[in-house]
Amino acid sequence: MSSVLFVVSAAQGWTLADGTVHPTGFWAEELAEPHRLFTEAGWDITIATPGAVKPTVDAGSLAPQATGGEERSAELEAYLASIDDRLASVVDLESVSATDHDVVFYPGGHAPMEDLAVDTTSGALLTTALDEGIPLGVLCHAPAALLAARRQDGSWPFAGYRMTSFTDEEERIGGLADKARWLVETELRGRGADFVGGAPFEPNVQQDRGLYTGQNPSSSVLLARTLIESVA
Repeated sequence: MSSVLFVVSAAQGWTLADGTVHPTGFWAEELAEPHRLFTEAGWDITIATPGAVKPTVDAGSLAPQATGGEERSAELEAYLASIDDRLASVVDLESVSATDHDVVFYPGGHAPMEDLAVDTTSGALLTTALDEGIPLGVLCHAPAALLAARRQDGSWPFAGYRMTSFTDEEERIGGLADKARWLVETELRGRGADFVGGAPFEPNVQQDRGLYTGQNPSSSVLLARTLIESVA
């Protein structure tokens, strides 16, 4: 049986440039759909957060205008409710090892920009997964977590890797780009990523060696299926 480690942000708010806090959490589709597909594939799933804090779903990600309609919102809410016991019994990120799993997966939402982007434990786990050839799936805003990875010489392990994330254009369309302290795409490019952005809000998955990245919530299913195929 294959196993996957979900690393999920514990943040409930995202600090904006003016110091105000924007309510956030994980994006519903980005956790629910990969979790469902990995479960259907028979995978064993472990969910870890910083401090073993139960992760919070971003309420905006369950709004009908975000999901495509009330029926879809109800489906996502129902799935998250069905795994609430798993979300309530997460393990501490400091207690897990990438090498104990076949895949490592990071769902997004703005929350990773608040905590995982500066979490050295997460950064070390990402570096280990990369170096050990463990497929690493990182979705939407979660590539912000890649920014915390460092080698002993201070270099960025992901420099030169082809990747994607929620784009600056998508952030502008969403109305938060001008309020943000920094934007994920801009930071990744600045570190030396070979960034490949697709059309706004359309599925886009990029693979470079063991790194698999998805651009936005609509990339959730494609990214999960690509990861499943990678270990089949």
